[in-house]
Amino acid sequence: MAQIQLSNIQKRWGNIYGVRDVNIDIADEEFIVFLGPSGCGKTTTMRMIAGLEDPTEGEVRMDDIVMNDVDARDRDVAMVFQGYALYPNMSIYENIRFPLRMRGIPKEEHDARVREAADLVELGEYLDRKPGALSGGQRQRAALARAIVRQPRVFLMDEPLSNLDAKLRQAMRVQIKHIQRQLKITTVYVTHDQIEAMTLADRIVIMQSGAIQQTGTPDEIYNDPANTFVAGFIGAPPMNLIDGSIENGEFNAPGVKVSGLSRELSGHTILGIRPEDCAVSEAGAHLSAEVYGVEPTGDMTYLTLRAGDKLIEVKADRAYRAELGKPEAVRFDPDRIYLFDGASGARIR
Repeated sequence: MAQIQLSNIQKRWGNIYGVRDVNIDIADEEFIVFLGPSGCGKTTTMRMIAGLEDPTEGEVRMDDIVMNDVDARDRDVAMVFQGYALYPNMSIYENIRFPLRMRGIPKEEHDARVREAADLVELGEYLDRKPGALSGGQRQRAALARAIVRQPRVFLMDEPLSNLDAKLRQAMRVQIKHIQRQLKITTVYVTHDQIEAMTLADRIVIMQSGAIQQTGTPDEIYNDPANTFVAGFIGAPPMNLIDGSIENGEFNAPGVKVSGLSRELSGHTILGIRPEDCAVSEAGAHLSAEVYGVEPTGDMTYLTLRAGDKLIEVKADRAYRAELGKPEAVRFDPDRIYLFDGASGARIR
């Protein structure tokens, strides 16, 4: 398989930067996910690994070999795209077989490899069908099998599940992770969906405006965000970020008061608290606000409170109900409160 090193990678078009100073080492057999909003540079970074884009500066290495001048077809990587990119006039069998023909693999190996790849994605009984006769999930599995059949050093996956509905996405996430563990192929996966990132990744690379904001395991990213961007991007719902100030060890914002903080802190501060670290409670309440919304989901109730012009999300008990406009009190778990610098957004530790 392959280790990948990105060293001081930059991509710009004139004065416009797509990627800024990206440095990361991807271990052999690792499943790494580049996560961020549209336009953050994650796909451009992956395309530079693939050889479809040339870095303006920096080096792309695989197993300590500089790949900058190596053509995409010679990098031994297989890509799975958001669009299935299947040939509609070919059977699924021929679609999966196509990379073997293009790479000059001996014909006597084709059938066994095609059927092995198809069985891995549970498409063995559909090999004689055309893509138009399959569901979206089946077509995406065919695209995955086409990548698998090559037995590449690296898988590169660019938002492969975006066209699927929620139930199919969940099923395909499980399948992709299981296959990657079986094949032990280094995998770079690009998505804007934080649920995909959290469930698939060994490590997540969060990007914004072309730059890496934080790299870590899903637990590290969730429990120890480096700044307000990361804190607000990860989580469903994401972390509540409350703009206020600290004086004499007390944080104050409209409807919010938290005491017992360090007296060394002062001035404009953002307090972060995740919805699941809040509890509806009069005792020791940190937040007093009116009920703005109540959303029962079966296993829990999402409660939205309005404090000044800020909406604050709370995960309440499944049986919780309240009238809109009713005053409510909420207690924060003091061990799960995060503080961020009001100007830079950087974490205050």
